Parts: sequence; C-alpha cells; structure tokens
Amino acid sequence: EFQAMRELAEQLFSLAQRARDPAFLLEAHRVMGQSMFWLGEMAPARAHLEQGMALYDFQQHRSHAFVYGQDPGVTCRSYAAMPIWVLGYPDQALQSIHEALSIAHEFTHPFTLALALTHAAVVHQFRREVQAVQERAEALISLSTEQGFPFWLANGTILRGWALTAQGEGAEGIAQIHQGLVSRRAKDFQVQRPYFLSLLADAYGKVKQPEEGLKVLVEALALVDTTGERYWEAELHRRKGELLLMQQGQKVGEAEECFRQALDTARRQQAKSLELRAAMSLSRLWQQQGKQGEARQMLADIYGWFTEGFDTADLKEAKILLEELA
Repeated sequence: EFQAMRELAEQLFSLAQRARDPAFLLEAHRVMGQSMFWLGEMAPARAHLEQGMALYDFQQHRSHAFVYGQDPGVTCRSYAAMPIWVLGYPDQALQSIHEALSIAHEFTHPFTLALALTHAAVVHQFRREVQAVQERAEALISLSTEQGFPFWLANGTILRGWALTAQGEGAEGIAQIHQGLVSRRAKDFQVQRPYFLSLLADAYGKVKQPEEGLKVLVEALALVDTTGERYWEAELHRRKGELLLMQQGQKVGEAEECFRQALDTARRQQAKSLELRAAMSLSRLWQQQGKQGEARQMLADIYGWFTEGFDTADLKEAKILLEELA
C-alpha cells in the first residue's frame, strides 16, 4: 500500500522535473518526502521535505492550501520534523514544528493548522513531553470539533489519551485511545495505525497489563508487514520486548531477541533516536545479567553520537544508565 504510494510519488516527481515548474516541484518533493518517511527511508525523506521547504514562498504559494487542501510550507515542515527526530536531531525537529505552527497561524486555513497541531503533538510525544502533548492534542480536538475534521479529531483523542495515561489516569487514557482508534477504523483511516497502536501498548504497560499490550502489538507488527509502513517498526519490537519482561515468568530470551531486532531495524533506517532506545532496553537487560562492560560499550557508542537533545527524557535516561554501568 505504501509502496504503491511511493511509486505514484515517483511518477509525479519525474513529471515535475520535466515540467521545470517550481510550484509543481514543491508539491512533488512534499509527496516524495511523505511517502519515503512512511516506508522508513528517513534520510531521503528529510532531504525531499527540506528541498520542498527551500522552494516554498509564503506569498507565492499560499494559494496551494486551497488547491491541494494544505499549505505545502507547513506540511513540509510538519512532516520533516518526524524524520529529523528519528534521525537523531530532537531539537531541530522541535524547531521545524515551531516554524510549521508559526506559518499555519499566519493565515486562516483550519485544515492546515490541524495538520500542524497533530504533528506538533506527535513530535512532543517522540520527545516524551507529556504536558506539551496534552496541550497540542486539546487544541487539535477543539479545532477539529469546531471544523468537523474526523481524522484530526481521532488523532487528537488518541494523543490526549496517551498523555492522560502517562500522568497516571490509566483507565481514562486507555478509553480515549480506544475511542480514537475505533473512530479511525470506522472511517478507514489506516495511515499511522502501527504508531497509534504502539501508544496503546505503551499505555497498557503503564497500567501493568502486558498481555493486553502484547495483543495490540501483534496487530501493529502484522500491519507493518502488510502495508509497508515501517517508520515505527524498531519501536514496536522494543516495546514488545519491554512488555515480555513485565510478564510473570519473564521471557528474557524472547525479549532480548526483540531488542536486537529493534536495534537492527533502527540501524538499517539510520534511526538514531530509536537505536538509542533499543540500546537502553538491551543495556538494562545485560546489566541485570552482569554484562556491565558490553552494556556500557554499546550504549556509550550510540549516546556519544548525539550532538543535541540532551534535555530530552531519552538522553537524560541514557546518561544516568551510563553512569550506573561505569
């Protein structure tokens, strides 16, 4: 499904190159970047979206929102924030989403603003900034209710549900995630379902229901294989490993295999932020098994790669874990 989208995007891109029309090329870069991101091709996705940003001129291209349904400057920045974070640049991702919101607020096109708010909530979720996720999600829910946007409303409901669960309101949070997922399924919105299912699995982990979380991940991983939507694949494997360790009679061997799969997937995709998470999970497991030296070496290698984002939860946790392993 996503491979077919990529093929159409490539056809559009070659037509735009032949036409040598900057406005057409801007949209072609946007579509190429989006389709590559879904497939887990992070670096080329970022490159296309940034080329789209470079071609964008607010005055010249503001009419695109009314022709294509969304402003390409906002869309390129909103989408770029996701591969930028995944590639290991948490602060640049935040900057990209702030720029997207700034442009979206400059002119009245509610659908574009809803898109930017969704991506803002997602980027804050990537950075594990719970309060910010809730604020963006609530702004999105309010706008989507007022404008009648069922897709964005469902996304906002799921993201708010995750934030509530992270703040200790487990039952209410899980109910909201389910509500959003049911609403998306009723409208046949499949895109990003593996990611949203991972938020539900995470929520089940928070309320100590690993079996429920593992059931959710079976569906998420099956979708990755059937649709080809791979950008969150590494995290699905890692989350599965974490939930296996929460079960009674911990399935340590199976969990370790999940963490290794997460690491391999993240490395293949150049997904440094997801590689760091997988390395932390595997390091903790090795720490318990007395393999301090191996755990420290693996984690130090990936942590040492980062140049920014040191105030984010993931990097703070990695630093603490490295000190414990010293």
